[in-house]
Amino acid sequence: MTEPTGGTTANGTITVSGEVVEKIAAAAARGVPGVADLGGDVARFFNSVLDKVGLDTVGDASRGVSAEVKEGTVTVNMVVVLAPGTVVAEVTSAVQTKVTEAVESYGLRVLAVNVNVDDIAIG
Repeated sequence: MTEPTGGTTANGTITVSGEVVEKIAAAAARGVPGVADLGGDVARFFNSVLDKVGLDTVGDASRGVSAEVKEGTVTVNMVVVLAPGTVVAEVTSAVQTKVTEAVESYGLRVLAVNVNVDDIAIG
């Protein structure tokens, strides 16, 4: 097993920002079948307003995801919207697995991926 990225090495200090981890986690979660969207009601509302005024990509990369990075370890918190007809336990477990794999592929160690199901997309 390799040492996690982050902290101090013989050659200097390595840091990975939470924003980078959030983008990695969001991309991984969006790829899970059954995940219709990310973010809570308020985040999705503001995103729709931004879409209407032509700023449709502002905040999309990591919406619904927060990450705490400490010395090469990560805790990810996600808010997801499920597609209709999905099994909550199956989708959330798949999100945890995919996000963990994606973040760890960058050399970080994931302590937890906390998933909050906020809504089900209908229509």
